[in-house]
Amino acid sequence: MKYNELQVLSNKPRKRVGRGIAAGQGKTAGRGTKGQGSRTGNKFGPTFMGGQGALVQRIPKYRGFRSLRVKAQTIYTGQLNDVKGTTIDPMSLYEAGLVATPYHTIKLIVRGEYSGKATVKIQSASKGAIDMLTKSGGSFEAISVPILPASNKARADRKTEIAEKRAQK
Repeated sequence: MKYNELQVLSNKPRKRVGRGIAAGQGKTAGRGTKGQGSRTGNKFGPTFMGGQGALVQRIPKYRGFRSLRVKAQTIYTGQLNDVKGTTIDPMSLYEAGLVATPYHTIKLIVRGEYSGKATVKIQSASKGAIDMLTKSGGSFEAISVPILPASNKARADRKTEIAEKRAQK
């Protein structure tokens, strides 16, 4: 046996079953005799329990829970050194590439040193981060999440539409 004569297993053809006794997987084709597993279309999910009420249906939380709450974007005190300007707000963080969107909650957490003297205007910050800002000569100001401009306009348009329809009645 030589290394260059080894068969490549990733290119191995699949075994054709149910093609007679001599073929190796004849007659029942490896499915056994009778029962649901031997029939065509016998696929049943991993939660199927043979007709008994499935555990995931009896205890639904076993399937999990996905919270619809949008998690806050985190930035670190060390990253603030990359942002230019005397005020740091969600838009400046977005332009610096530190957050994915300026329209979600942003939280400042201590990691790394901050040497600037900027006023940070974001939604929240840890106590240690606020202390670090004040020690370096900066300040922290909590603000609310800015509203998306496009959705705000669409909402205003919808309100005027509804008001016009009510006026017509």
